[in-house]
Amino acid sequence: MSIFKQLDHVVEYFSGAFVRIFGPNDDSYPATGVQPFDGTPMKKHKSFD
Repeated sequence: MSIFKQLDHVVEYFSGAFVRIFGPNDDSYPATGVQPFDGTPMKKHKSFD
């Protein structure tokens, strides 16, 4: 393998990693946003003094 082919593979490897890290997000999670609290608050604890 010539030195130019090896150099091409190295550049392709690092550029692929760069694109993967800094490219657009490809996650398929739903956009939920902030959810309101609709539970019951905890009862106040007695102090252990």
